[in-house]
Order: sequence, then C-alpha cells, then structure tokens
Amino acid sequence: MPKTLIDIKKILDCQLGNPCVLRANGGRKKLIERKGILRETYPSIFVVELDQDEHNFERVSYTYTDVLTSNVEVTFYNDDFTEEFLIQ
Repeated sequence: MPKTLIDIKKILDCQLGNPCVLRANGGRKKLIERKGILRETYPSIFVVELDQDEHNFERVSYTYTDVLTSNVEVTFYNDDFTEEFLIQ
C-alpha cells in the first residue's frame, strides 16, 4: 500500500491507458463502482474516462488524497480483464 501522494501518482502514471475499476465511498453506506480507462494524471488529480454503455458521465476525477485515505480504491486489469493489482 502506498504511503505518500507521490507514490500513488507514480503508480498511476505507469498505468495510463489501462482499464480500471473505481470503488468510491458515496456516503451513507453507499459504494459507487465505475469502470473505465485511466486517461490523465495531473499534480493533484487523476481522470478516468468511463464506459459510456454503463454510465451517464463521460469522465470522473479523484484526488490522490482520496486514494490515500481509502475513500477510493483503484483496481487495474490486464487486457483480458484478469486483475493485475489494487491500489487502496
């Protein structure tokens, strides 16, 4: 598990263009799960382009702090959708 924001950003930078599943805390015991592709990383946020067949939104963004505090879990997959690794 990454210990700093810089570690999280480095991991995500290496995964640009790869499919992922996001599990985010939606509040009041809600868990939001979204599938997409990691498209961009910026100094304080990362952007995931969502699958249009399953979601109403085109893109979502989260901060690296969300990952560090376990409000968001990011799971990356290989091309055949077998789990590669989890960032939480």
